[in-house]
Amino acid sequence: TSSTAWCGAATTSPMRSADGCAAVHELRERLLYPKAGWLSLGIVIFVIVVIARSVRIIPQAYSGVVERLGRYHKTLMPGLNILVPFIDRLRPLVDMRETVVSFPPQPVITEDNLVVSIDTVVYFQVTDARAATYEIANYLAAVEQLTTTTLRNVVGGLNLEEALTSRDNINGQLRVVLDEATGKWGIRVGRVELAVIAQRVPRHVLHLGERLDARVSAADEDEGQRSPAGVLVH
Repeated sequence: TSSTAWCGAATTSPMRSADGCAAVHELRERLLYPKAGWLSLGIVIFVIVVIARSVRIIPQAYSGVVERLGRYHKTLMPGLNILVPFIDRLRPLVDMRETVVSFPPQPVITEDNLVVSIDTVVYFQVTDARAATYEIANYLAAVEQLTTTTLRNVVGGLNLEEALTSRDNINGQLRVVLDEATGKWGIRVGRVELAVIAQRVPRHVLHLGERLDARVSAADEDEGQRSPAGVLVH
């Protein structure tokens, strides 16, 4: 009120100019509304955050599982997708491309009680992102364990010669069993390859063979130092 009266008297007093009156009004606005600028900035930031959480771009060959309030809602396809901010949650993307996994060598006992080491390569693809997310905790580890157990069951019914010569048959049996077991996980097994099949000799057998070789070498050396008549040659 005092500033208004001061400005109203500006026309009667030569010391009170129009510039001074404008400065008083500006100061009055700053004192009465100090947070107006911060409020506008906060609104702008909030709008930007809402837009950022609403728009999701899914790359090609990937799928995204969306949960709404903790429950499955939908599966996002590649491209631009719109979510409800603060209500929808996007889980980690699922790779839908075919995956090639080489598992470390696994010891397998054949029907004739011989140990062979087998390297396995599995080709599989996720066909259902929802099942791969909710039906199994870690589908890659599950495929590895299932491959190992199935391989031991199949090769365990064969002798060593059959295991070495029936690689295609073993591959086919593994693929059928794995594809059937992983179907409920949203996974399709396309191919299984046995990369290497090598017989493993137990360590004690190797040591025994080394001792026998040493004894045979020593005996041959003693025989070589003797004459045909049995007299030791000096």
